[in-house]
Amino acid sequence: MMKLVYKLQAEDYKFDFPVSFLPGPVKASIQERVLPDSPLYHNKVQFPPTGGLGLNLALNPFEYYMFFFALSLITQKPLPGALHVRTSDCAYFILVDRYLSWFLPTEGSVLPPLSSSPGGPSPSPAPRTPAMPFASYGLHHTSLLKRHISHQTSVNADPASHEIWRSETLLQVFVEMWLHHYSLEMYQKMQSPHAKLEVLHYRLSVSSAPHSPAQPSLQALHAYQESFTPTEEHVLVVRLLLKHLHAFSNSLKPEQVSPSAHSHATSPLEEFKRAAVPRFVQQKLYLFLQHCFGHWPLDASFRAVLEMWLSYLQPWRYAPEKQAQTSDCQPRCVSERWAPFVQENLLMYTKLFVGFLSRALRTDLVSPKNALMVFRVAKVFAQPNLAEMIQKGEQLFLEPELVIPHRQHRLFTAPPFTGSFLSSWPPAVTDTSFKVKSHVYSLEGQDCKYTPMFGPEVRTLVLRLAQLITQAKQTAKSISDQCGESTPGRPFLSWLGFCSTDTNGCYPANDLDEMGQDSVRKTDEYLEKALEYLCQMFRLSEAQLAQLTLALGTTQDENGKKQLPDCIVGEDGLILTPLGRYQIINGLRRFDIEYQGDLELQPIRSYEIASLVRMLFRLSSAINHRFAGRMAALCSRADFLGSFCRYHLMEPGVTGRHLLSPVARGSTVSRARGPRLSLRFLGSYRTLLSLLLAFFVASLFCVGPLACALLLVLGYLLYAVAMTLLTERSKLHQL
Repeated sequence: MMKLVYKLQAEDYKFDFPVSFLPGPVKASIQERVLPDSPLYHNKVQFPPTGGLGLNLALNPFEYYMFFFALSLITQKPLPGALHVRTSDCAYFILVDRYLSWFLPTEGSVLPPLSSSPGGPSPSPAPRTPAMPFASYGLHHTSLLKRHISHQTSVNADPASHEIWRSETLLQVFVEMWLHHYSLEMYQKMQSPHAKLEVLHYRLSVSSAPHSPAQPSLQALHAYQESFTPTEEHVLVVRLLLKHLHAFSNSLKPEQVSPSAHSHATSPLEEFKRAAVPRFVQQKLYLFLQHCFGHWPLDASFRAVLEMWLSYLQPWRYAPEKQAQTSDCQPRCVSERWAPFVQENLLMYTKLFVGFLSRALRTDLVSPKNALMVFRVAKVFAQPNLAEMIQKGEQLFLEPELVIPHRQHRLFTAPPFTGSFLSSWPPAVTDTSFKVKSHVYSLEGQDCKYTPMFGPEVRTLVLRLAQLITQAKQTAKSISDQCGESTPGRPFLSWLGFCSTDTNGCYPANDLDEMGQDSVRKTDEYLEKALEYLCQMFRLSEAQLAQLTLALGTTQDENGKKQLPDCIVGEDGLILTPLGRYQIINGLRRFDIEYQGDLELQPIRSYEIASLVRMLFRLSSAINHRFAGRMAALCSRADFLGSFCRYHLMEPGVTGRHLLSPVARGSTVSRARGPRLSLRFLGSYRTLLSLLLAFFVASLFCVGPLACALLLVLGYLLYAVAMTLLTERSKLHQL
């Protein structure tokens, strides 16, 4: 494919790419006749001719192919549910990996020659359309970047930049098509309380009247933030891009890492390595992650977003000089070399960590998958020296700085549009505090209210998470113990009808039952290590944890989960408290849910034959209607025959039943029902299977069906006589 692309590239062909295929913010900007920030679009926007439809980008063959290649990821159709293919085994994933390895090489200071490509010798491609200087598309929006499209600047690019134009184009296309779906301007507007209130009103108006038009201003405010929803495959491919970018940027030689080492002898590829992540990726990735943290479902699929985030936070994992893992599996100390990266990406560490805490507090930590996510985040942030670097970055941001009253940052002043985008590289800024402030203000706005990661507010959230971890560990152990006691020997006996069919024995609130005792062990290990890492990071003592655990009432008495959830007495009975709701959600305590109506009219169970149950109900109703008087007379007798009839024809009362319910006991008095015959038990699969099994065993001993039926009736009569005597004796003891 690349051979064909380069063959077309050798000639001066231009292809039209519809602007409607671009991400929402870029498309809106071009439609408003405002040139987007990225130089990828400069000198490419084509206005439609008279009578034409839509705007287009005039692209060379390489750009055209890369745009459609990147577009196919976000427009792909989901696979059928029955067909599950690992993303890493897909052809698209493999192609992305090969393109990144080829155009963003981690070895050498120049790109590999085209003749060494798998397709063999190819014509030398023409250079890209000249773009604006590299330093002009920094992290801030200056007036030079908001030029009208009609004033697109044409510059004469430096021939040295032709060497890496394919690499630059590839990265810009991937970042624009995969990450640039959310506008920085709209994100900053959404941070204000007034905007959040407007969005809440908008959502309520849409949910209450889905067919009524909402206010245009609210729709515009909401347009960029929820118009695009990434898929799990999309996130996995972006993670691959981030991992390769870290390896690409960290492949600089040691003497070239320092900004003071810049010189005219430095190759364009080495300059590109230094600028790839902060200039192209940081801002758009931050907005992408913020949207995922705020809108992704609270389920295990969030693991893909989590690993993408953690991969970006750890560039040292992809450095060529990374150390081998120690034998005792202790986390490696983060070198001071990475302090500038941590400080210049402070919000990636701090604000997204707070966002993860908010998600973790709303998830079921008894689930092994959710426990694993908490463990992964705690393990990464607990790496030695990382917390100190984050604290140092926060101190640099929070310290008073009188030199920067406005956003006229000297680092991001656009240079003149002469020469190549590499020739006008701005001088390095050595003021670390200025860099941190510039990073935060450029993403969150000049009026942002920063919440320190190690401040009292976040510490309170961490303490709440530590409490939930402790409670989740107790819950997992209780579920394991209860299910372990009730599981042995139960399935076969319950199938034959000799055991209670209570479905409330185990908690179905998580996936522990699907994975067994090994899952409980893993959950306990994950939560134990996560709690240990959190205590290391935030210096929590065991005394604090014990005190908070007792305050929440997580200690259990002898009855354990047989206690009622925490309630208060109200006018209409008991009312659940927030602690009671938490206890129910996490399976610490529960109400016994039992059917309290007419047993003959309860819903048909999954183990019953629906048509047979209905037929038996009509038959028993006819018998009860015809012989109601005689059955009442028999049950009113005081002798053994009366006791025998009452045992079979009268329902057991609910007065002696132990109900764990917040409803007052006086309201649960059952309506008195007369004696009646019930044949519903004959409609159960288990009853029919038991009868067939009995006839089959009898046939093995040469016992005919009639004789077997007589033996079953005789055996049941003996069982019923014994149960009648025991029932009467128990009633005498109660009196």
